Amino acid sequence: MGQQERITRYTESGSRSRPIQDVGLALALREETQDLHVSAERSGIISDLIKGRIERSDYGLFLRNLWPAYREMERALERNRRLPGVRLIALPAVYRGDALRQDLCAIAGNDWARSVPLLPQGQAYASRIAAVAETDPQRLVGHAYVRYLGDLSGGQILRKVLSRSLGLNAQSLSFYDFPEIDDVKSFKANYRSALDRVALEVSDRGAVVDEARLAFELNIGVSSAVQWALRESRGETELHSLSSSKRPDE
Repeated sequence: MGQQERITRYTESGSRSRPIQDVGLALALREETQDLHVSAERSGIISDLIKGRIERSDYGLFLRNLWPAYREMERALERNRRLPGVRLIALPAVYRGDALRQDLCAIAGNDWARSVPLLPQGQAYASRIAAVAETDPQRLVGHAYVRYLGDLSGGQILRKVLSRSLGLNAQSLSFYDFPEIDDVKSFKANYRSALDRVALEVSDRGAVVDEARLAFELNIGVSSAVQWALRESRGETELHSLSSSKRPDE
């Protein structure tokens, strides 16, 4: 499925297992994205990363293709920080753009924006966030949920794996460091409570859930595209073609 097909599918609200008002927005987001959450952990470069099968430059390519999405999201959150719903989750303590840029400099050098390629899927992810920021900014809540709670949870596991498998030091792992958050567990609980309050302020709760599902799809697209690009660069695509016959953008 192409990127535009994914966007069209999730822009049109689909059926849900339980009404959002019955379970709260935080739980609805978790339940309605669980299948994609599992897929994200098992696909693309993330799967290789968890298994310790990547190199330093591989990780740099992955970060480079996440950075535009964080940049767009955090700019959009700041522009819309007084908007009902958005105001509750526009929290600079979790913003990752500056930390991500610092890691890219440490891993790929100060010229990373030109030396490390931005893949179409990385641009598509950022473009979608920029689009909803202009047309329906309350959908930003879905993107924030996917990235920030993920960074605070599974991201901490990735930090340990990267430190062990690539020997990265703290200067290269700033992405997983939250210096303004003293108690991550309590912060996550408060963030989920904020999401439930978001449901009282947004005009379309279902749109937030749909956008979160799309955000997972876009993340999977980036992860798969990075993995494919790395295999192409090493002449490994034919080896893997039997198990994955399509390119990530097909």
